[in-house]
Amino acid sequence: MSNFSNSERKNLRTQAHPLKPVVMIGQLGLTESVLSEIDIALNAHKLIKVSIRSANKDERIKQGKNIENILGAEVISQIGSITVLYRPV
Repeated sequence: MSNFSNSERKNLRTQAHPLKPVVMIGQLGLTESVLSEIDIALNAHKLIKVSIRSANKDERIKQGKNIENILGAEVISQIGSITVLYRPV
């Protein structure tokens, strides 16, 4: 998607910094219930952190892209197991 300029992304990362992860993705990955919880959180807050507890970086990136495609959100940043997601209302 990548519709944001670098300054917009930086602003969103700054806003997300004090947030705590609201959803954790565990061993089972992106289940329907996890996607539903992420969707509810995005509807309520627009900007959220998600903790992806996957073994490797490639799998975490893949799951972030799946969330983007399925829910129409955008990954603002991925650092370690934390992914910042944004979806305007």
